Amino acid sequence: MANNIEPRIKQIQVTEDTIDAYLVDGRMISVPLAWSWRLSDATPEQRNNWELIGDGQGVHWPDLDEDISAKGMLHGIPSRRPQQVLV
Repeated sequence: MANNIEPRIKQIQVTEDTIDAYLVDGRMISVPLAWSWRLSDATPEQRNNWELIGDGQGVHWPDLDEDISAKGMLHGIPSRRPQQVLV
């Protein structure tokens, strides 16, 4: 029987090109920075101000109101930039 353990993040690093999540089980997930428009538009200081949420199931950037889950990164679910409505 396989263990059904949620992926948990222990460390995050945001570079100029990627969001890198280091998991407690030793794996590393890397996704393009463009997957998060908020992080793409953020300053390095804002990108480095993060906190783990849900015992490591996700990461929250309080300055940006951005949340990314380990599952979302594993399943390849980028955040969508809101569409602007022309008036």
